[in-house]
Amino acid sequence: MKRSVFYGVNDIRIENAARPSVKKNEILVEVKACGVCGTDVHIYHGERGSAEVTPPIVLGHEFSGIVVEIGEEVNNFKVGDKVTVDPNIYCGRCAYCRNGKKQLCESLHAIGVNQDGGFQEYCVVPQTQAFLLEEFVSFEEGAMAEPVACCLHGIERSEIKEGDTVCVIGGGAIGLIMVQLAKLKGASKVILSEPVEMRRRIGLQVGADAVVDPASGNLKEQIKKVIGEDHVDVVIECVGRLAATRQAFEIAGKGAGILLFSVPETGAEFPLPLFDIYQKELKISGSFINPDTHLRAVKLINSRKLQIAPIITHKYCLEEVNGAIQMQMSNDSIKVLIVPKN
Repeated sequence: MKRSVFYGVNDIRIENAARPSVKKNEILVEVKACGVCGTDVHIYHGERGSAEVTPPIVLGHEFSGIVVEIGEEVNNFKVGDKVTVDPNIYCGRCAYCRNGKKQLCESLHAIGVNQDGGFQEYCVVPQTQAFLLEEFVSFEEGAMAEPVACCLHGIERSEIKEGDTVCVIGGGAIGLIMVQLAKLKGASKVILSEPVEMRRRIGLQVGADAVVDPASGNLKEQIKKVIGEDHVDVVIECVGRLAATRQAFEIAGKGAGILLFSVPETGAEFPLPLFDIYQKELKISGSFINPDTHLRAVKLINSRKLQIAPIITHKYCLEEVNGAIQMQMSNDSIKVLIVPKN
């Protein structure tokens, strides 16, 4: 089989290898689609992922495929099943796992981060990490279950209430998922702030009530034209740049919540407007991976409650992983997928 191996900064090589064998509680998945995540981009450039990365390793943690082999003790799946994968594996023993905060696990292990992942033709997966997809769900849509699951955790952290006004900053794949989840949560108005016209157009298609271009003028003034006020109840920042963080604080109203969802550069710092936090009673939250939300994400995708297809803009074959990563960094894309046998 072919696989794409990460050896270090900007160094991914296509190699041939024997098809892996499964242990008694594992399944072998023929990978049909694997998303290029912002985490993959960070790792590619030598930054940290959700867990420590030790090359050589096959990246890719957002994937779906078909079960082609099962271990002798596997009882939840059969050959031919269509599945998507939760990459995050927790120890279950540390204080965080035992106190209901498994996403903070001291021994977090992730498929596609420190165990070979989906940028290859076949991938071994513990049966506990696989979830069934409906037959009518495409593999491309199924590969998006992991980012949807992460967004579900973030939406919970944002504490959106019915009737709230929400601004999502950033119209990449995550931002466009957040727009839809905020609507499902009962937000009265969801505004997408995004400088790229193509992404604003898709934002309206997937349910944003309004879109604004932060590069064309003062964001507060643009929001006031949309909702009659220059502030919102909840801000969800999905960009990972300091300018977006600054805008989040500027448009947060009194008592507002700010969710800093994006993956920033390692060591990035932002000077907090402490008096605003005090005077406005702002609630600032972070969000890390997807504890106990993957099944719900799969159910949402299976039930067609989310529009996933419009978010997927580019597909590359396995030999083009380097180009796919570059495209994922481009404003010309939203979500880039690797389709190993495209």
